[in-house]
Amino acid sequence: MIRSPVPLALAGAVALVLSAAPASAQMMKTPEGAPTKAAPLTRSEVQLSFAPVVKRAAPSVVNVYASHVDKRPQARASAMDEFMRRFFGEPGRGRGPGMPGERAQRSLGSGVIVDDSGLVITNNHVIDNMNEVRIALADRREFEATIVLRDPRTDLAVVKIKNPGNALVSMPFGDSETLEVGDFVMAIGNPFGVGQTVTQGIVSALARTQVGSSDYQFFIQTDAAINPGNSGGALVDLQGRLVGINTAIYSQSGGSHGIGFAIPAGMVKAVVETAKGGASTVRRPWLGARVQSVTTDIAESMGLDRPTGVLVASLQPKSPAEEAGLKRGDLILSVDGQNVDDPEAFGYRFALKGTSGETKFGVLRGTGRTVVTVKLGQAPETRPRDALKVRTRSPFLGATLVNTSPAVAEELQVDLPGEGVAVQSVDDGSFASRAGLQKGDLIVAINGVPIASTKDLDRVTRNTLNMWEVSINRGGEVLTSVFGG
Repeated sequence: MIRSPVPLALAGAVALVLSAAPASAQMMKTPEGAPTKAAPLTRSEVQLSFAPVVKRAAPSVVNVYASHVDKRPQARASAMDEFMRRFFGEPGRGRGPGMPGERAQRSLGSGVIVDDSGLVITNNHVIDNMNEVRIALADRREFEATIVLRDPRTDLAVVKIKNPGNALVSMPFGDSETLEVGDFVMAIGNPFGVGQTVTQGIVSALARTQVGSSDYQFFIQTDAAINPGNSGGALVDLQGRLVGINTAIYSQSGGSHGIGFAIPAGMVKAVVETAKGGASTVRRPWLGARVQSVTTDIAESMGLDRPTGVLVASLQPKSPAEEAGLKRGDLILSVDGQNVDDPEAFGYRFALKGTSGETKFGVLRGTGRTVVTVKLGQAPETRPRDALKVRTRSPFLGATLVNTSPAVAEELQVDLPGEGVAVQSVDDGSFASRAGLQKGDLIVAINGVPIASTKDLDRVTRNTLNMWEVSINRGGEVLTSVFGG
């Protein structure tokens, strides 16, 4: 039985990733000069080496050492503490209450230098909750780094090497849209901390959307060996160009079974360009419509020979979707000529369009096909978020709540009305977590009192009560639960 995808970072151990691949041996020129892919025809072609590509790509792949250090307050040392320090050295860090020292959580993964200024792309889960980052190059030089951008929705992050000098080797981007099943790819990394390792394989599949490791599921699948510790490493084509960032594997044992997944370079490049522009968060276009998958029955009812596209299930008032003339029941078949087969593929294609200009949807409406032009822009903040971190004893203790708006709905990836209070995040192990609150929940009422803003919720939760009746809207269904005070 196959597990869910396994992130590739090593916690408390060592890690890194992969990438590389040669090219000219697999290319021939047609009379018109266009490159044509061909299988090796002679023994000499079979014996060609990938080494030249590895030499180009390997210097751009790095180790990412991330840690979260909690400084513990210095306490006055007892006579026994002083005795132990003098004769046996400093006491172990974090040894018991009141002892001086620190507690550290560590993670190791890989990254790829994508700009000569020192920008490194890696997986967000490698540096998630971390506050210190170090980068180790292939030549064993090490640098401190700062976190420039985190994007949990794509599981990507950008860090910047401090004072790198001028000796960095950045990896150029390839075009992940031109990859085909069967193309050679290579990976370079440090699996299980054994040292930089190169693996080679082929593209096993494209546009995998049921992987579940990020909001934007549209992965390159490869059989190049990928193991824990490879998170954030590079998948490269035969020209040594970056075509993907390795992020997850399917595994029964935690090791490679030949099913690995990489985030396509198209999405990676969009995140890197955002970081280069000085932004700390990635802004994506707002459509203002909810789409759903097309089942076999729906496809038959619409006269399709197979399920394809995404069905418009609902529209928000005054949204780009409504203003473009989209209607409930429309079937979106393509985004700027790129076919989409499910909501994940549609979300990926639309997210790459940016927040300016326009894009065109190929739409089936009834029995006729049409093209709809959608204006690109960010979801608006129609009212201040007024974020509230609840700290009083209540079912919301440990939750962060915000006023709803189209921007909040877009970030949380849920349908939210114009007014209300949404759960933005819930601390692990908190009272709110134990009460079952989830990110994206909409607080409807508390003890029968409607909640329209975080100020309303703050006013109610300031009271000490023996009983709390909480109504929430989760996915369109209103749930009511009672909690003790």
